[in-house]
Amino acid sequence: MTKRFDDKRRGNGEKPRGNFRDQGSRRPARPDQPARQERPRSGRPVIYGFHAVIEALKNPRRRALTLFVTENALKRLLEELPELPVVPTMAKPDEIDRITGPDAVHQGVALEADGLPATDLHDLEGKGIVVVLDQVTDPHNVGAILRTAAAFAVEAIIVTERNSPDAVGVLAKTASGGLEHVPLIEVVNLAQTLTFLGEKGYWRVGLDSDGPDVLAESLANPPIALVLGAEGKGLRRLTRERCDALARLDMPGAIKSLNVSNAAAIALATVTYAIKRQ
Repeated sequence: MTKRFDDKRRGNGEKPRGNFRDQGSRRPARPDQPARQERPRSGRPVIYGFHAVIEALKNPRRRALTLFVTENALKRLLEELPELPVVPTMAKPDEIDRITGPDAVHQGVALEADGLPATDLHDLEGKGIVVVLDQVTDPHNVGAILRTAAAFAVEAIIVTERNSPDAVGVLAKTASGGLEHVPLIEVVNLAQTLTFLGEKGYWRVGLDSDGPDVLAESLANPPIALVLGAEGKGLRRLTRERCDALARLDMPGAIKSLNVSNAAAIALATVTYAIKRQ
């Protein structure tokens, strides 16, 4: 692995503004973007699915409020977690359907809980890997990336505030507990955020199917910020300009592009292996 240091890694001269979080309300999603997760009648965020709920109940930073569970699901739940942090509320599957939505695969369990405490960019330790998502809006993709990130001990995932799914529902279910282990940091301006990461010492590598070099040959010593764009659109211009390197996955087959969550899994395995070889 080659070690690269230049002005880009130290930043592009732009100063970060605050903590990059928008203190106002979210703007409405555009018609071509997925709708936000519907809240239950209580208005509280809901996590559903066995593994997602188990990890949420185990997480001391997550305050559980109401646990809805079927009789069969409770038996399985108690096998994994004999002492529950909240008294369960017994419910039938169709009652849980009304909480999660009829299309949700809740596996007989749903948890109303407070959101996790917000993590700020300034909380990053500057070690290992962070994943930066440039307007990846599909909750299935973000959830799958979270699950993989948890498996590879990623420090955090950074998403854009306006174009990212809520950290509940489908996202939490797909993450299968990963949401409890990898902080999600929302930022308003991704270009400024990448500048900040560069000043903090992160080597910023953007994944691009037309990148000039393969990923394994485009890395520096950690910390590393792995930047991925939305399917079809890819990385936006300002995002690309803030990267120290643009790289592609080494795929010898006829198809050169993958679903963003699959690409993230291969990229994280590549980066992790490369770091271990140092």
